[in-house]
Amino acid sequence: MFVIPAKPMKPDEALQLENRLALASAAQFLRKKSGVVAIISALLLFPCVWHSHIQAGDLGSHVYNAWLARQAQTGHAPGVYVVHQWNNVLFDLSLSATARIFGWHAAELLVVSASVLIFFWGVFAFIAAVTNRIPWALLPCLAMLAYGYSFSMGFLNYYLSLGLACFALAAFWKGGAGNWITAVAIAPLVILAHPIGLAWFAGTIAYVVLRRRLPKYLRWLLPLLVFAGYVALHAFLADSSRYDADWRTDPFYWMNGSDQLMLYGHRYLILARVLLAWAILCFLPYFAHLLSKFRTEAKTFRLPIELYLVALTAAAFVPENIHSELFAGWIGLLVSRLTTVTAIFGLCILGLIPLRKWQIAGFAACAAVFLLFSFQDTAKISRLESNAQILIEKLPRGTRIVPVASAPGDWRVQFIAHSIERACIGRCFSYSNYEPSSGQFRVRVRPGSWVVTDSAEKSEAMSSGDYVVQPEDLPLVSIYQCVDADWTQLCAAPLWAGNKTEDPEPPQSPRSKN
Repeated sequence: MFVIPAKPMKPDEALQLENRLALASAAQFLRKKSGVVAIISALLLFPCVWHSHIQAGDLGSHVYNAWLARQAQTGHAPGVYVVHQWNNVLFDLSLSATARIFGWHAAELLVVSASVLIFFWGVFAFIAAVTNRIPWALLPCLAMLAYGYSFSMGFLNYYLSLGLACFALAAFWKGGAGNWITAVAIAPLVILAHPIGLAWFAGTIAYVVLRRRLPKYLRWLLPLLVFAGYVALHAFLADSSRYDADWRTDPFYWMNGSDQLMLYGHRYLILARVLLAWAILCFLPYFAHLLSKFRTEAKTFRLPIELYLVALTAAAFVPENIHSELFAGWIGLLVSRLTTVTAIFGLCILGLIPLRKWQIAGFAACAAVFLLFSFQDTAKISRLESNAQILIEKLPRGTRIVPVASAPGDWRVQFIAHSIERACIGRCFSYSNYEPSSGQFRVRVRPGSWVVTDSAEKSEAMSSGDYVVQPEDLPLVSIYQCVDADWTQLCAAPLWAGNKTEDPEPPQSPRSKN
């Protein structure tokens, strides 16, 4: 028989939600637990320092383009310019400002570390507000989510927007005019980071407020209206001539939040399934016991479960990738990144359960395996970047390169070529750099620039290795994987007109190999 602990919560383990400013609750918590918070934060940041550079997909491109923006502003990148943008820039602006003081390497470490802490403690605060418990038992799960798919793909602006939105939602959840003001005050930072974070923030508030105001017998209509909205969105995009969209082909129920652990190979899939099974094992007996005894505590699960199911079913209707006339590039991997939100709601459900030590130990074991796997695989990307640095140091300053590098076929994180771009800082230009030509970022390019291509299609084709080099593109140097047995080994060779970027050299051309 599953026994519900009768021991009441200690006063310092509960949050007083009523008539209390969120900022005052946070300040009190930090005063009482400052040492614990400092130790947890220090341990949490260890993955940020276990390699010479943080390996997180798009992060290399963020750092490179922040450097390129500086070059454009000082006139050293002809044809490249910087626009004032109100979204998708908070991480990049923070990186640029910090680099002016500490340099690019230190700025990367400081700003990424701050982003991890904002995300981790933001989710922590949101779960605490929803459950009225301090979620110490969920620390292993929070650590895994902090270094999950959204982080490992390097979606740092999006990642940062979710962390900030969690702080804002935690304030909103407490209620009261002061907390509403706090939530609204955080909102500009959320949208400066990424519009999806603001959409989640606003959508959650709208859903919760409407649900609270509806009569109890009508509340079941709210999730149905959301589902109907999903269906209408799918039908609109599928039939629209203004948008190109594609959807995931795998069953939506596998995008349940545990997929955030699927990063670098098949073994992560096994780990994600084990974690999901363990979470279900922790949840079902306790919740079933509450229902069988008609305990009032079961009512506290309704809203978190409802929000989780609304987020989960979005994966069946929201496109994975979408393209419109607004931007030259695609807006991609939407469902894959949105499952971070699904995971957060799932942790809110787990946060309502008084987990036993053996259950917490199971989550801790999963976290340890996850971090070990992550260390091993990011070490390979770090070795790739080190090899790129060796090659680039031999090239003349100002050389234009095209990085062509693909991750192993079973890896979900594919953006390893951006680490080669980061190795270019201060020495060369990545001609295939995708950000300026996409029109989605603050760094833009004018037609005919020598520094970077002005075509999103060319950028994609160059990076994939399928682009046939034209005489007007030259001179270019390809940095590519040249040893089948070890994908971290790279070669550098000049490109020739008529060759593809994945096959850069005629048979007798010189090759530089590290």
